[in-house]
Amino acid sequence: MASSSSPPAPPILCASFNQDNSLFYIGTKDGFKIFDARTGRLCYEKNLGGISNMEMYFGTSLLAIVGTGEQPILSPRRLCLFNTKTGATKKDLNFKTSVLAVRLSKQRLVVVLQDKTFIYDLNSTTILEEIETVPNTKGLCAFAPNSESCYLAIPASTSKGSALVYKASEPELICQIDAHQSPLAAMAFSSNGTYLATASQKGTIIRVYLVAQATKSHSFRRGTYPSMIYSLSFGPSNDLPDVLLATSLSGSLHMFFLDAARNRKNQTNKLLSSIIPGAITDALDPANHHIIHNVIPAEIKRCCQNHLLSIPPLIILLLR
Repeated sequence: MASSSSPPAPPILCASFNQDNSLFYIGTKDGFKIFDARTGRLCYEKNLGGISNMEMYFGTSLLAIVGTGEQPILSPRRLCLFNTKTGATKKDLNFKTSVLAVRLSKQRLVVVLQDKTFIYDLNSTTILEEIETVPNTKGLCAFAPNSESCYLAIPASTSKGSALVYKASEPELICQIDAHQSPLAAMAFSSNGTYLATASQKGTIIRVYLVAQATKSHSFRRGTYPSMIYSLSFGPSNDLPDVLLATSLSGSLHMFFLDAARNRKNQTNKLLSSIIPGAITDALDPANHHIIHNVIPAEIKRCCQNHLLSIPPLIILLLR
């Protein structure tokens, strides 16, 4: 007797939200799907082969996709600008090594390889900047597509947690932020590019920097014992974000409240910081830290999260 159960869903290879948080998408070994973030309704799907990386261009029909290599036209060394209305490729960009990350803003296309990062003019697809980088095997980067400057952060070292911050709109290097003693594991900009959050591979401390001044604004202790941080995400406030989220190897979701930290820091830490060394006041930053334990299964290797202002619950995309 044949089983009536449906076949298992293909494993998810990539997942994220678009720039205005209205849609989210997943890439699988079969193709990709786009969903409405408010309702979960399937908006579009295309079965064209394995998708390892993907980025939407806001709510338009333009996508940037990178394949797994199972199909000749979807090489991991090829970036396809795909039009969902026509179902055809608009432009192909070919590289010598695999594309590890792709980011889009209204004017810029960022492509991250293991040892190079490219900044393109999106309209003409001409290279504006080719950046030689330290080995970046995970394609780690942070991008602020909604900010006027379109800030881009990439690792500056493989031995310590330093980040190079570029203004992709120019493009030009604006600063180096030396955030941690251990190599970086995760980075994220606030939506307006005011803040950059960082976590090292040790994962005990999460720091937040004011990008324009390259100065530390907040420091939060995640825990005492090391745990890999898989992802960081600010709340989507257009002014000052009120919350920073982090997911870790332990399966916990960490919520750090920046508003409370700003208020308490102004009241108590101004005096302390004038008489106590920074290494000590770093540990005195207020906790403002809530943990939801076991919200993410242990086998989940990556998480993308967003906190929509008009929707009470957190929306979390889990990637095995």
